[in-house]
Amino acid sequence: MRPTEDTYRFQGLRKKLVKEIQAKGITDERVLDAILAVPRHFFLESAFGEKAYEDKAFPIGEGQTISQPYTVAYQSQLLEVKPFMKVLEIGTGSAYQAVVLAEMGVQVFTIERQKKLFEANKEFDYLKKYKSIKFFYGDGYLGLPTYGPFDRVIITAAAPEIPQKLIEQLKPGGMMVIPLGAGDLQQMMRITKLENGSLKEEVFDYFSFVPMLDGKR
Repeated sequence: MRPTEDTYRFQGLRKKLVKEIQAKGITDERVLDAILAVPRHFFLESAFGEKAYEDKAFPIGEGQTISQPYTVAYQSQLLEVKPFMKVLEIGTGSAYQAVVLAEMGVQVFTIERQKKLFEANKEFDYLKKYKSIKFFYGDGYLGLPTYGPFDRVIITAAAPEIPQKLIEQLKPGGMMVIPLGAGDLQQMMRITKLENGSLKEEVFDYFSFVPMLDGKR
């Protein structure tokens, strides 16, 4: 069972978590406000309780995890979103990252390849309040060409290489944030698609993500 009550205690723990990720270098106020607004314990089983506000990743089944809040904040900050932008997310997972982005005022189109996780999110009542999130079951490598082009693309799994089809679905001037690398650690990258179609690559810190796989399960 998922919890549905957001008590003062949980709100206090969120404030503490926000201070913690701020101390690690997250400066975008909109990102911090979104983390503060979203009850992370709703995305985990009741048994997690207050542990939901530890700055850690936790398993959510199907070999997937709910990302560490710092990682969610880090990727969200790198995206530099503005209200009403269209964002393609690869790897819905628990939908926590999608909700954080929705709190920042963007439209989120999110793809999950694991049928069980996709179905679980359909039953998750809390997500129904976010009309700006559209959920899809599919292969993240293919993206959503019929809904593109997108202002931003965020990949929440370790990609062994930059997926070309997703670059094609990015608007000129658009950005992709992607953890790149096939080993245990990936380097966070921000790729900007310039007006002439060429790519500008920026490299950032190292993280550890579950691998990005093709196909559907």
